Amino acid sequence: MRNTAKITTAVLAAGALTLGLTACGSDKDSAGAGARLTVAATPTPQGEILTYIKDNLAKKAGLDLEVKEFTDYVTPNTAVQQGEVDANYFQHQPYLTDFNKKNGTDIVAVPGATVHLEPLGLYSQGVKKLDDLKKGATVALPNDTTNEARALKLLEANGLIELKSGVGYDATPKDVTANPRKLVFKELEAAQLPRSLADVDAAVINGNYALEADLSPAEDALAAESAKDNPYANFLAVKKGDEGDPRIRKLAELLTSPEVKKFIEDKYDGAVVAAF
Repeated sequence: MRNTAKITTAVLAAGALTLGLTACGSDKDSAGAGARLTVAATPTPQGEILTYIKDNLAKKAGLDLEVKEFTDYVTPNTAVQQGEVDANYFQHQPYLTDFNKKNGTDIVAVPGATVHLEPLGLYSQGVKKLDDLKKGATVALPNDTTNEARALKLLEANGLIELKSGVGYDATPKDVTANPRKLVFKELEAAQLPRSLADVDAAVINGNYALEADLSPAEDALAAESAKDNPYANFLAVKKGDEGDPRIRKLAELLTSPEVKKFIEDKYDGAVVAAF
């Protein structure tokens, strides 16, 4: 799996210049014309939403937005922590809480910049409906702590398993107390899950990776998360202390604008849901 940004040499040079300017404080003082802001994101839908803003809204708002795309769930946070980018947009709060705890980082959600939810779904190439999932079937799960717990809770909500009472965002297969179909769990990196469908009976796939694989939670999933009272909405995040940066505040406004809400509704047709 690639853990590197999909950027050209020219963009790398521009990014280096951006970081140099940021270190000098020249861009953080205002959100006026030419205020460069570099944001890390996973490609779909976060990168697409940011690119829409860059192409349609940022210039008018006086923001010079640079989008760097990553294909994993670790590098966007380490890049923010190390000052390689100004912000990221790819994660939900349970994941960030767990990441900060395990890595000693101090990344925080930007207030008022919760943007969207990608419903987690259970997908299969060979099974057409949930009741047809056979006994002893192999089900792939994302292997990061919070998304694995989220996947297990989806299976529980659909009657496939039962979890230990009171288990939270750190549930693992060890917390399964009832498994009437004797499902076998295969833990994989989230980005690998769509490719695993050829080798397993079913897989619980994060919304962004499902979209990249042309899978729709609304149309293709055997089961999908409900958006109601869901704690897994994605938001803009920065290193603690940067929440008040005028460039960050400007992007937060754009991310939660009526234009972005309409873009999400029109482009994703329920596979991504606006959370504002």
